[in-house]
Formats: sequence, C-alpha cells, structure tokens
Amino acid sequence: MSIGSGPAAGFRSLEGMDGADSPSSPSAVATTTVCVTGATGYIGSWLVRSLLRRGYNVHATARDTGKASRLLSTFSGNSGLKIFRSDLNEEGSFDEAVKGCLAVFHVAASMEFNVPVEENIEDHVRSKITEPAVRGTLNVLQACSRAGSVKRIVFTSSISTITAKDDKGEWRELVDESSVTPINGVWNTKPRGWVYILSKLLTEEKAFQFAKEKCIDLVSIIPPTVAGPFLTTDVPASVQVLLSPVTGDPNLYPILVSVHSRLGSIPLVHIEDICNAHIFLMEQQGAEGKFLCSVGSSTLPQLTDLLSLEYPYFSSERFAKGFHNAIPPVISSKRLTNLGFKFKYGVKDIIEQSVACCIKNGFLKCPITEGINN
Repeated sequence: MSIGSGPAAGFRSLEGMDGADSPSSPSAVATTTVCVTGATGYIGSWLVRSLLRRGYNVHATARDTGKASRLLSTFSGNSGLKIFRSDLNEEGSFDEAVKGCLAVFHVAASMEFNVPVEENIEDHVRSKITEPAVRGTLNVLQACSRAGSVKRIVFTSSISTITAKDDKGEWRELVDESSVTPINGVWNTKPRGWVYILSKLLTEEKAFQFAKEKCIDLVSIIPPTVAGPFLTTDVPASVQVLLSPVTGDPNLYPILVSVHSRLGSIPLVHIEDICNAHIFLMEQQGAEGKFLCSVGSSTLPQLTDLLSLEYPYFSSERFAKGFHNAIPPVISSKRLTNLGFKFKYGVKDIIEQSVACCIKNGFLKCPITEGINN
C-alpha cells in the first residue's frame, strides 16, 4: 500500500516554523497528530515535549504507561497528548497508536551494548537481540502501512552505523551517510558495543527495504553521541558514555574509546538539536534517505580538556597520550544543513550543560568551585 504520492505528501503547509523548541502558533499543526515510539527514553521524551510545544497532537508509546504518564503528563501542552501501551515484541501493538497519525517517529530501540554469554554468542545475539529488534521495527512499519494515514516515518538510526575507515582500513578525509560500517566486519571483529552496532545496522537496513517494497516514505536520522540536559529520572546511557572519562565507568569508557577508534573523534549533538532535526525532517517535503546530524567533534584529549574545564574535580592529563595527533576525518552533516537545518548548540554548550545537569541530578558530585552551577 502506498503512503502518499511523494515525500511528505498530504502535509499541511508548515511555513513559519523556525525550528526553535518553542510553542508554535500556526493553525496548520493544531490538528496534526504524530506518533513517537519509545517516548520514555532520552530522545523520545524530549521529542514529545518539543512536538507538544509546537502545537502537535502526540500519540506517545511506551511499554510502561504508568512511567510514561508520570514523565510526559508534566509537559506543557499535554492536552494534546495520548499515551499508548505498545511493545516492539508484540505484533499489532502499535496499530491503535499510529491510527490517524500523519507521521511516525520510530525512536524506540534496545540499548544492549554487549552480552554476558560466551558460548554460541553469535546464535544468542541473533535470536535474542538482532532478530527481535528487526521484528520490532517491522511491527511499527506494518502498523503504519495498515493505518493508511501516515505520510512519513522518521527512523532514529545511530552513528554506530558509520565508520571513518575505508575497506583498506585507511582513514577517510570526509565521513558522511555513505560511510556505512560493514555488517560482516562487525560480526568478525566484535568491537566494543558490537551488539548495539549490529542491531542498528540491521534494523535500518530492513526498515529501508520494507519501506521500498511498500512504497512508504521513510527517512533516517543518524545521531552521534547525544548529550545535554535530560528529562528522564535516570541519566541517559549516551550522557553516561560521554562522561565516562570522569566517572571511570569500566564498561562505558571503552565504548567511548571504540567510537574514537572508528571515527577518529567523538561526534556530538545537543538533545534539543537532534529533536529539532527529527521534526525538521518530518516537515521537509524534499527530505529522503539518510541524514547525519552532528554539530561537531572532539578528539578524546580535546573532550577530556573540555570536561576538566567544566568539572574541576577531574584532571584530563592522563588522557593526553595514546591517541594519534593526525587531523581527524570531518564528520559531515551537509545533507541536513543544505536543506536549511541550523544547529543551535555547539560542542562546548553540550559538555557544559551535560555536566551541569548531572551535578544537579546527583550523578556527579558538586565541586565547591566558582563557575560551576548547582
């Protein structure tokens, strides 16, 4: 079944929307309903709030509706919010949530980085993680196909699907949406976080395949490490990974190092910017394919220097050695910015706000130092 006759077919005119995370006045969005899966997660919860502030009606899905209600019902504009219990593992459980929606943001995903089993590990990963992840994504897309109202799906991918090294293991000068991590290479080398990398690669691949077969308009947004403030009660995994040099987390710091070894730096985006980019791609009629969304990158020594400036309890000296001094590849978001998207926050803003929110949350101790906000 075809959903629309072209990119964003059937969308109302959304002229005058400037991309800011603020309430929108145009009546064009007043009766527009969209769906967000994984609405209690880091990106999902912020995206729900951003959409409500713009005047959209939002169908938010979560496995735990009680948790979703406690978090999301506090947002301004929540009269336009409906919460639905949906589970990626249950076929048909998204049907009611997407019914009547013009667009769907598929944000929900497993955050498994590694697995504890050692024997038959590949069979375990296939049967317990990657195959359920693919089925879950197809459950959402099938619900969209059955609904008949959905004109565009925005799929949240990951920078883990991208590599800065070519087939010969040499550094690329420019990294963009075409710099895809080979699936076979992940199975063979099993780098840190390899389970999550595989899950994202396979779900994105199957999503585009299904969308092409069913003539569904699907675009994919590729976030790097997402950080900044958060609305969830728990510190998001991506923020914990970013701050792992400070916390010394033995499981998360190697993931940061793995990102650096694959990309030559740590690309970043602010949580507000990534959510604005989701909405921008939903509204842009000319959007198609994949879009990398990174405002900038820092090498690990540069990142730790920034962390030490914002959090004086932390010393970056021990991180200064052991990383190549060559100019890192450029992580390009030109496909996105050429469409007209503008980033609001830079790398320094992201670090500063991540540290401040984690101090306020109690995840980091509060230094008795002038300049650090409580």
